[in-house]
Amino acid sequence: MPVTWSLLSLTLNMASAFSHALVAITFGKSYAKKMGTTRFLILGSVCATIPDLDVVMLRFVAYSHPLGHRGFFHSLFFCLLLAAFVMLLFYRKQNLKKKEHAIYFLYFFLCGASHGLLDMLTNGGLGVAILAPFDNTRYFFPYTPIQVSPIGVGNFFSEWGLKVIKSELIWIALPCLIFIVLIRILRKTKKPLENS
Repeated sequence: MPVTWSLLSLTLNMASAFSHALVAITFGKSYAKKMGTTRFLILGSVCATIPDLDVVMLRFVAYSHPLGHRGFFHSLFFCLLLAAFVMLLFYRKQNLKKKEHAIYFLYFFLCGASHGLLDMLTNGGLGVAILAPFDNTRYFFPYTPIQVSPIGVGNFFSEWGLKVIKSELIWIALPCLIFIVLIRILRKTKKPLENS
């Protein structure tokens, strides 16, 4: 399978890509409005979806290899490197206070980390090497309610793909919606208190 086909297959697994990005946007909505710019949310979404680019590695190494799918690029260590890279590339020239810098860094790290943690809730694959490179063991959570998304365009447009969408609507989209509604309610109740 050529590398370009691998990338196409990955991008057409839309339910998973959208769900990972939705989690990042949900995190971002809890930040102050001045921080939660469009660029901020887009970068968070990229951090949340980029670990799946390791599907390209399936052309060169076995799935179970430390660099295979759901290996190193799904680890917390990789997410730290990714957050540092995003900060260096996009926020180096901005005059951020130390606290702001830490808050931005934490957001990008959490977005990346959410990817591996969500994948640990899926019911298929070999698990996630969340502690790589220090421990290449693949882990799942004890409870795995999310239907694993297929790798490949043909598999996605099937009954399996519909199960993925239904599962992610229940276990990812609905909690994200509830979280965003709660954040808005908290902000509205906080404003009258500040004004009184």
